[in-house]
Amino acid sequence: MTVQMLSPEGMFQPVPYHHVSIGTGTRQVHVAGQIARDAEGNPLATGDLTGQVVQALRNTALGLAGAGAGFSDVVRLRFFVTHWSPEKIDDFMAGIEHVADELGIPRPLPPLSLIGVDYLFEPDVLVEVEAFAVLD
Repeated sequence: MTVQMLSPEGMFQPVPYHHVSIGTGTRQVHVAGQIARDAEGNPLATGDLTGQVVQALRNTALGLAGAGAGFSDVVRLRFFVTHWSPEKIDDFMAGIEHVADELGIPRPLPPLSLIGVDYLFEPDVLVEVEAFAVLD
Protein backbone atom coordinates (compact mmCIF):
# COMPACT_ATOMS: atom_id res chain seq x y z
CA MET A 1 0.00 0.00 0.00
CA THR A 2 1.55 3.28 -1.13
CA VAL A 3 -0.79 5.62 0.74
CA GLN A 4 -2.08 5.17 4.29
CA MET A 5 -4.77 7.52 5.63
CA LEU A 6 -5.51 8.18 9.27
CA SER A 7 -7.09 10.61 11.71
CA PRO A 8 -5.32 10.16 15.05
CA GLU A 9 -7.29 10.29 18.27
CA GLY A 10 -7.51 13.79 19.66
CA MET A 11 -7.80 15.52 16.27
CA PHE A 12 -11.02 17.38 15.43
CA GLN A 13 -13.78 14.94 14.43
CA PRO A 14 -15.90 14.33 12.46
CA VAL A 15 -14.66 15.82 9.23
CA PRO A 16 -15.21 14.43 5.72
CA TYR A 17 -11.48 13.86 5.23
CA HIS A 18 -8.51 12.23 6.92
CA HIS A 19 -6.17 14.54 8.79
CA VAL A 20 -3.00 12.63 7.89
CA SER A 21 -1.68 10.65 4.97
CA ILE A 22 1.54 8.68 4.75
CA GLY A 23 3.01 8.11 1.30
CA THR A 24 5.63 5.38 1.12
CA GLY A 25 6.35 5.39 -2.61
CA THR A 26 9.31 6.98 -4.34
CA ARG A 27 7.58 8.72 -7.27
CA GLN A 28 5.70 11.92 -6.56
CA VAL A 29 2.95 13.27 -8.78
CA HIS A 30 1.97 16.94 -8.55
CA VAL A 31 -1.07 18.01 -10.55
CA ALA A 32 -1.16 21.77 -11.05
CA GLY A 33 -4.29 23.75 -10.27
CA GLN A 34 -7.15 22.39 -12.37
CA ILE A 35 -10.18 24.47 -13.24
CA ALA A 36 -13.49 24.01 -15.06
CA ARG A 37 -12.21 24.15 -18.64
CA ASP A 38 -12.50 21.63 -21.47
CA ALA A 39 -9.53 20.43 -23.53
CA GLU A 40 -9.77 23.51 -25.77
CA GLY A 41 -9.79 25.87 -22.78
CA ASN A 42 -13.49 26.70 -23.00
CA PRO A 43 -15.16 27.63 -19.69
CA LEU A 44 -17.60 25.09 -18.28
CA ALA A 45 -20.28 25.43 -15.58
CA THR A 46 -19.99 29.22 -15.52
CA GLY A 47 -21.40 30.61 -12.29
CA ASP A 48 -22.02 27.13 -10.83
CA LEU A 49 -19.71 26.16 -7.94
CA THR A 50 -20.95 22.55 -7.86
CA GLY A 51 -20.45 22.13 -11.60
CA GLN A 52 -17.01 23.70 -11.48
CA VAL A 53 -15.91 21.40 -8.65
CA VAL A 54 -17.09 18.44 -10.76
CA GLN A 55 -15.16 19.55 -13.84
CA ALA A 56 -12.02 20.55 -11.92
CA LEU A 57 -11.94 17.10 -10.29
CA ARG A 58 -12.47 15.39 -13.65
CA ASN A 59 -9.54 17.37 -15.04
CA THR A 60 -7.48 16.44 -11.99
CA ALA A 61 -8.30 12.77 -12.62
CA LEU A 62 -7.01 13.16 -16.20
CA GLY A 63 -3.76 14.63 -14.90
CA LEU A 64 -3.34 11.85 -12.36
CA ALA A 65 -4.08 9.17 -14.97
CA GLY A 66 -1.52 10.69 -17.30
CA ALA A 67 1.09 9.99 -14.64
CA GLY A 68 -0.21 6.48 -13.96
CA ALA A 69 -1.98 7.51 -10.75
CA GLY A 70 -5.51 7.79 -9.45
CA PHE A 71 -7.25 9.37 -6.50
CA SER A 72 -6.33 6.34 -4.36
CA ASP A 73 -2.70 7.50 -4.68
CA VAL A 74 -3.44 11.09 -3.60
CA VAL A 75 -1.89 12.15 -0.30
CA ARG A 76 -3.24 15.71 -0.37
CA LEU A 77 -5.78 17.89 -2.14
CA ARG A 78 -5.82 21.68 -2.06
CA PHE A 79 -8.86 23.68 -3.18
CA PHE A 80 -9.00 27.41 -3.81
CA VAL A 81 -12.50 28.91 -3.95
CA THR A 82 -13.27 32.50 -4.87
CA HIS A 83 -15.21 34.66 -2.43
CA TRP A 84 -15.56 31.77 0.02
CA SER A 85 -18.19 31.84 2.73
CA PRO A 86 -19.45 28.99 4.93
CA GLU A 87 -22.81 29.07 3.11
CA LYS A 88 -21.06 27.63 0.04
CA ILE A 89 -20.05 24.34 1.71
CA ASP A 90 -23.13 22.42 0.55
CA ASP A 91 -22.56 23.36 -3.11
CA PHE A 92 -18.86 22.59 -2.79
CA MET A 93 -19.42 19.17 -1.19
CA ALA A 94 -22.17 18.36 -3.73
CA GLY A 95 -19.57 18.67 -6.48
CA ILE A 96 -17.27 16.19 -4.76
CA GLU A 97 -20.10 13.76 -4.05
CA HIS A 98 -21.30 13.98 -7.66
CA VAL A 99 -18.04 12.53 -9.03
CA ALA A 100 -16.59 10.60 -6.07
CA ASP A 101 -17.69 7.17 -7.31
CA GLU A 102 -17.04 8.00 -10.97
CA LEU A 103 -13.46 9.07 -10.27
CA GLY A 104 -12.66 6.67 -7.43
CA ILE A 105 -12.25 9.45 -4.87
CA PRO A 106 -11.94 7.75 -1.48
CA ARG A 107 -14.21 8.68 1.41
CA PRO A 108 -13.27 9.91 3.84
CA LEU A 109 -11.32 12.16 1.52
CA PRO A 110 -7.53 12.50 1.58
CA PRO A 111 -6.20 15.35 3.68
CA LEU A 112 -7.35 18.57 2.08
CA SER A 113 -7.40 22.31 2.47
CA LEU A 114 -10.08 24.67 1.24
CA ILE A 115 -8.67 28.16 0.88
CA GLY A 116 -10.82 31.19 0.13
CA VAL A 117 -9.32 33.65 -2.35
CA ASP A 118 -10.50 36.84 -3.98
CA TYR A 119 -9.67 35.94 -7.58
CA LEU A 120 -8.39 33.02 -9.65
CA PHE A 121 -7.12 32.51 -13.22
CA GLU A 122 -10.04 34.26 -14.94
CA PRO A 123 -13.16 36.01 -13.59
CA ASP A 124 -15.40 33.00 -14.36
CA VAL A 125 -13.22 30.54 -12.41
CA LEU A 126 -14.78 29.77 -9.03
CA VAL A 127 -12.59 26.84 -7.95
CA GLU A 128 -9.14 25.44 -8.57
CA VAL A 129 -7.81 22.13 -7.25
CA GLU A 130 -4.27 20.81 -6.83
CA ALA A 131 -3.44 17.15 -6.16
CA PHE A 132 -0.33 15.54 -4.72
CA ALA A 133 0.11 11.77 -5.11
CA VAL A 134 2.76 9.17 -4.31
CA LEU A 135 3.51 6.08 -6.38
CA ASP A 136 5.94 3.18 -5.96
